[in-house]
Amino acid sequence: MTLPKSAYPDHPLLAVGAVVIHQGRVLLVRRLRPPGEGQWAIPGGKVDLGENLAQAAEREILEETGLTIAAGEPVYTFEVIDRDDAGRVRYHYVIIDLAAEYRGGKLRAGDDAGDARWVAPEELPALGVYPRTRELLEKLFDFGKAQD
Repeated sequence: MTLPKSAYPDHPLLAVGAVVIHQGRVLLVRRLRPPGEGQWAIPGGKVDLGENLAQAAEREILEETGLTIAAGEPVYTFEVIDRDDAGRVRYHYVIIDLAAEYRGGKLRAGDDAGDARWVAPEELPALGVYPRTRELLEKLFDFGKAQD
């Protein structure tokens, strides 16, 4: 397996995600690359030099899903620090997820997304959803909480 360019960085990398809920469903992608390879997650990616967070989120969602969004305010921030067996930092991302509004487009998987789809709350348990994605959706959007 060839590691992405972001592997073994010399500093943390800034990334964004966009939480898009439309008609009762959340936009998720299945990641093709590590970290989180094969898991369903909020779409997003690295912030390019000179981009603000909203511009990066809008670009990344278009690249990964073919959809146009209007990115809003940050709603969730977390870090992903992944170490190899020798303890070296393989990945270090600071990720800021923004609330976003769906504007249009035809849904398709692109860039580093293996699949892209609108997911209803009841579908979440059957998917391999990235733990931070599930936490974000449950705590901030009351989306997909287990019913008693």
